[in-house]
Amino acid sequence: MSSKILLTNLRTTASFCKTLNFLQRPWSPFIASQQSCAIHVDSPPSIPTLTTSYAHGISSHSLMSSTVDQCLQRTVERYPDREALVFMQDGIRKTFAQFYQDVEQTAAGLLAVGLKRGDRLGIWGPNIYEWILMQFATAKAGIILVSVNPAYQLQEAEFALRKVQCNAIVCPTQFKTQKYCDMLRQLCPEMERASPGGIKSSRLPDLHTVIVTDSQQPGAFHLKDVMQAGNSQHLQQLQDLQKNLSCDDPINIQFTSGTTGKPKGATLSHHNIVNNAYFIGMRTGYNWKKNVRICLPVPMYHCFGSVGGGMVMAVHGITLVFPSTGYDGHANLVAIEKEKCTFVYGTPTMFIDMLSQPDLAKIDLSSVEGGISAGSPCPPEVVRKVINIMGIKEMVIGYGTTENSPVTFCGFPIDSAERKTETIGCICPHTEHTEWLGYCVMLDYWKDDEKTQECISKDRWYKTGDIASLDEYGYCKIEGRIKDLIIRGGENIYPAEIEQFLHTHPKIQEAQVVGVKDERMGEEVCACIRIKTGQECTAEEIKAYCKGKIAYYKVPRYITFVQGYPLTVTGKVTGPKLIPEAHRKLIVLVQK
Repeated sequence: MSSKILLTNLRTTASFCKTLNFLQRPWSPFIASQQSCAIHVDSPPSIPTLTTSYAHGISSHSLMSSTVDQCLQRTVERYPDREALVFMQDGIRKTFAQFYQDVEQTAAGLLAVGLKRGDRLGIWGPNIYEWILMQFATAKAGIILVSVNPAYQLQEAEFALRKVQCNAIVCPTQFKTQKYCDMLRQLCPEMERASPGGIKSSRLPDLHTVIVTDSQQPGAFHLKDVMQAGNSQHLQQLQDLQKNLSCDDPINIQFTSGTTGKPKGATLSHHNIVNNAYFIGMRTGYNWKKNVRICLPVPMYHCFGSVGGGMVMAVHGITLVFPSTGYDGHANLVAIEKEKCTFVYGTPTMFIDMLSQPDLAKIDLSSVEGGISAGSPCPPEVVRKVINIMGIKEMVIGYGTTENSPVTFCGFPIDSAERKTETIGCICPHTEHTEWLGYCVMLDYWKDDEKTQECISKDRWYKTGDIASLDEYGYCKIEGRIKDLIIRGGENIYPAEIEQFLHTHPKIQEAQVVGVKDERMGEEVCACIRIKTGQECTAEEIKAYCKGKIAYYKVPRYITFVQGYPLTVTGKVTGPKLIPEAHRKLIVLVQK
């Protein structure tokens, strides 16, 4: 099943400039009247084809109808002794055969401890081996993986787990300041007295199983015990289950942002993520390049990591190198040099960090052929520096949304410098733009019909909320965002959620949150706060109030105090007018 995307107020360039909505819907048969808008995108289009805002990316390669496990199994059979995964910080190396043995053991163990097809299992933690192990073990067992942001604090985690009715959660004991088991005990004090797999929680009524990756905890399974729990009966059950799994089944829930204050669970199928990974690899050349080794610093809880990394590994048989458990710019360079990585992924902020490392010139990056920057708009100058200073000649930009599995536009490694720096690439195969048909649109927002209907029309068009222009060759340029969304270093942040939290501060009368430009992060969070009459408050006091209650990246970097806000004629705060005012106040603060 294919889908269709359209950018909100998408504008085409050249003589056919026109404003329209950028939507997405299931694929339907290609009709003759649309043939002039078809662009063959197995290689960079060389003939100007488009005369309207409608573009259809066609390919000689068909969509795959495989499940996640079928893809991995084929790759294991083809490259059993090839390295699949390298976790440098933990010293873990797995060939495809070794990895698949762990996947089968873990999948059987999940069935043994009482989980079943269609259950939701949350994975809450940083880039550790157990994360990608669970990604493929759950897929084999027909269990829906729920990607939980490792930075979530107590309230955020509770909302996410309740929203998708998680039946199980997997996490490490803690990572840095994130004490996952302690937070779970606060949410589920019943864990202390429960037997593993038998939790009955009042706050999380659907949760019955907690699996800890690295320690034995009251009321929880240790992962090593789960991996040993499956016997021949469970392995046979797992084998029988494969006959009933469909590529259209939901298999992953990714939390995505919006401007309504709370994240929504984008429900993705096998078909969504398998095909997105397949065509990412086709576009970048993973299908024919030898010994592709990707340095992967992007988080696995994000589609960029789980699909662009994990699924690409399963589909194309490439090697993933994880430089560090938590993000570390210098560790990326060390990983590239030591592991002879041929590709590197990153958000623009990550590439800025790598470029700013003091010893960059001393590190051997000669193995690197290409890279992908995605997650937020990449400034043209950053792309130029990555190409010229780091020597990554086959650098490409990817664009997409979680709801679209995620990539819908991507550059070609051999594109011109202008296309690499000024566009988000060319339309992807089996995707139509402006009246886009493609395979990639999510099934829905989990148990949220209202939000689903807000962004997906009855005929399955998805509204991205972006403003863009499309040229005659099918290359797209993002002009701006309609969504009131902040993208900080690749993290999507919705102002309404932070505003709602700030309103719980006893001294705050009103709060408006906007994004302000930042050279390194792309955008930073700025809170414009009106204090209650007779109260006094400092920026430090507000930041201290936020710490530990909301994720670190949501804590406003800048706080300004205001007497009022610019309003529309109907009395609503107008964000576009507030942003330059915030910039003006920040300039004054810096000058002081």
